[in-house]
Amino acid sequence: MPHVLITGAAGVLGSRLRHHMQALGWTLTLLDRATRTGAAIATADLAEFRDDWARRFAGVDTVLHLAGDPRPHASWESVLRNNIDATHHVLEACCRGGVRRVVFASSNWVLAGHRFDTTPLEAATEPYPVNPYGISKLVGERIGRAASDQRGLSFVAFRIGYCQHDDANLPGPHMGWGLWGQRMWLSSRDLCQGFEKAVLAPDTVRFGVFNLVSNNHGMRWRIDDAASTLGYVPLDSSTPVETGQSAEETEAALHARRLVETAETLVIRQRW
Repeated sequence: MPHVLITGAAGVLGSRLRHHMQALGWTLTLLDRATRTGAAIATADLAEFRDDWARRFAGVDTVLHLAGDPRPHASWESVLRNNIDATHHVLEACCRGGVRRVVFASSNWVLAGHRFDTTPLEAATEPYPVNPYGISKLVGERIGRAASDQRGLSFVAFRIGYCQHDDANLPGPHMGWGLWGQRMWLSSRDLCQGFEKAVLAPDTVRFGVFNLVSNNHGMRWRIDDAASTLGYVPLDSSTPVETGQSAEETEAALHARRLVETAETLVIRQRW
């Protein structure tokens, strides 16, 4: 049975994965910045490298690095500390502790700027983050690549889809971001399946970035590489529903994107 350490274990994703892996009988070490009662979760501020939490990584097989500021509107100040610095410190602790693999919670926000394109979205698609949060996740992927290349750490990054905070996590037009949001829906059991498969993947998997979404109708996210490399096959699917309100929101978002791109062309490329 693997020994798994989960950072951000008290969060939404961390709680779901913690309960799933406890049911599998796996040995768990749990860390979170927030203090929680009712679970054996140690308090650790990963943005500050400290031996008192770093020593917990020794003897661990796989680390699920979920900790960080998950808000799309998070500030640069927050993501620099809680996403970028914390990820660097976690990977350093992994290398020092002899951890075999890290499974990193990246995000579809890395590719958010492609929302109004029509091409398939895969690991090789040119990154197009539109906010500090998306940039911080892209940086986390690159830190992981360096740790894999230079220090031998196996690193798997999941660009996680739309997994809602409420327990039901049901798809539908209430999700926001129009059809784009619904098409990247990720069910709770597909979330758990993906991370379980990543933990159990063979040692030949040294580095990989994969989309983690359910099998939704009309989606552009390629998941065949996750199937062939990790064995991830979604158990759930949804059919997006467009309403008049969601169509209006999508049109407004498209208009805003065009304004931003026009301003970028004028200010940065021609006038700066």
